[in-house]
Amino acid sequence: MRILIVDDDKVFKDLVEEVLKEAGYEILSAEDGLAGWKLLKEKGADMAVLDVNMPVMTGFQLLNKIRGNDKFKNIPVLMLTIRAFAEDQIQGYEIGADDYLTKPFSNDILVAKIKVLERRIIK
Repeated sequence: MRILIVDDDKVFKDLVEEVLKEAGYEILSAEDGLAGWKLLKEKGADMAVLDVNMPVMTGFQLLNKIRGNDKFKNIPVLMLTIRAFAEDQIQGYEIGADDYLTKPFSNDILVAKIKVLERRIIK
């Protein structure tokens, strides 16, 4: 299973990448929403983990592109962000996020949420 990670915070991006690689996932990563969108179109992915606050294109904007694209509209998307306000989470769910995890997070919870989303994938 290939997971796209998009986060402009290198420390968090590297941490998520390491945790998910150790859990057996193939990882693609990008540092902003636009780079993530280009990588997704070029390489494809089964799932995405998106930060919300990023330069160039936010995670919400990228999520809109994913949900508006016939090829990728059904991939599970986990929003991973420091923004813990209910309004931010509601906005993410309304745009089409499947789940939401706030930073800092437990590595075990991250992997558990990814496994739950993996079960939703139509094969």
